[in-house]
Amino acid sequence: MTANPQIPDPAGLLARPALAVQVADVLRGLILEGELKGGEKIRERELTERFGVSRTPLREAMKILASEGLIDLIPNRGAVVARRSDAELADAFPVLAALEGIAGRQAAERASDAEIAEIARLTGALRDAVGAGDRPLYFEINQKIHAAILAASRNEMLARTHATVAGQIHRARYQANLTRSRWEKALAEHERIAEALAARDGAALGTLLHDHMMAKLTAILEARRSGAAG
Repeated sequence: MTANPQIPDPAGLLARPALAVQVADVLRGLILEGELKGGEKIRERELTERFGVSRTPLREAMKILASEGLIDLIPNRGAVVARRSDAELADAFPVLAALEGIAGRQAAERASDAEIAEIARLTGALRDAVGAGDRPLYFEINQKIHAAILAASRNEMLARTHATVAGQIHRARYQANLTRSRWEKALAEHERIAEALAARDGAALGTLLHDHMMAKLTAILEARRSGAAG
C-alpha cells in the first residue's frame, strides 16, 4: 500500500458512526481504484495503522462496504475484496439490464418534470467529470443517474430487486470504463438516455438502458481479458 490518508478526528470528537462512514469512504476508494484487488484479504492491522483508527470503526466500515457488495465477510477467514467470476457477471448483467429497461419505460411515463430536469443536470455533471478525468466522481454521478431513473419509475418492487442484483456486482461496474474510449462511449450513451427521458420515449429509453448495461458487461470482460481489471 502507498501513501497514508489520515482521517481527521480532532480531540476524538467524531461520533463512532460518523468515523466509520469516513473510513468506509476511504476504503471504498482503495477498492474501486484497484489498490485493493478482487479476492485480496483486508488486513485490519495494516489499515488501522494507515488510517489512524481503532478496529471498531474499521469493522463497522467493512460492514457498510459488505452491504454495498464491495467486500465479502467470510466466516473463519475475515473480510476479502469481492470478486465475481466472469460466469457470475454473465448471469447478473442481463438481469440488471432487463430491470433497467423496465425502469426506463416506466420512468418515461411517471417521472415529474423536476426529476427529468435533475437527470439532465446530472448528465451535464457527468460530462464535466469525463472532461476532468475524474473517474471516482464520474462513477458517483453515474450511480445517482441510475438511482434517479429507478426512483422515477415509482416501482418499489423493481427498485428492491435491482438493489439486490446491483449490490452483487457493484465493484465490477466500476471497471467498465477503464479506457478513455469506453468512457466517452458511456458518456454518449448517457446523453442519449437523458434525451429519450426528456422526450418521454419509453420504448427508446428502455432499450438504451438495457443496451447500456450490456455494453458495461462487454467492457468489463474485455478489461479482464486484457489484464486491466482484477
